[in-house]
Amino acid sequence: MSIAETLLPELDREMAVTRKLLERVPEDRFDWKPHAKSMTMGRLAGHLAELAHWAPVIISQNSFDIALPRPDGYTAPASREALLALFDTQVAAARAALTGRSDAELLGPWSLKRGTDTMFTMPKAGVLRMMVLNHSVHHRGQLSVYLRMHDIPLPSIYGPSADEAM
Repeated sequence: MSIAETLLPELDREMAVTRKLLERVPEDRFDWKPHAKSMTMGRLAGHLAELAHWAPVIISQNSFDIALPRPDGYTAPASREALLALFDTQVAAARAALTGRSDAELLGPWSLKRGTDTMFTMPKAGVLRMMVLNHSVHHRGQLSVYLRMHDIPLPSIYGPSADEAM
């Protein structure tokens, strides 16, 4: 089994669970945040919705410079509908970018840069797991807490939640 074939089911599962959580973000609380240093609920949900955009970038390039402006003209979603549309578009593009990739491609080095500084270099497969999957899981956990603080029922994620059976 290839690296891509092992990553695709993980991507599919994590993104399906993430979508369930994003479906529950209340539009009337997009501006709410639990602390002055925290992201607003809308920005956190928007960040979570956009994270899959890294997959095509990682696969098609050998590096990315975060000091440069984003070329895609990203703006944060202003509604749940826009949030889910962004998420669905990014996940479809991530899946398409990963499908059929060879192990040689996914073991090739990829670097995150900030101007002339290289922040890290890792195999593309590791970067995909870190910047798409693990990063999504991290922010999904944060968003779960935001929703819980508003008594919004949480979906089953890795097992039953207090609100939903598997």
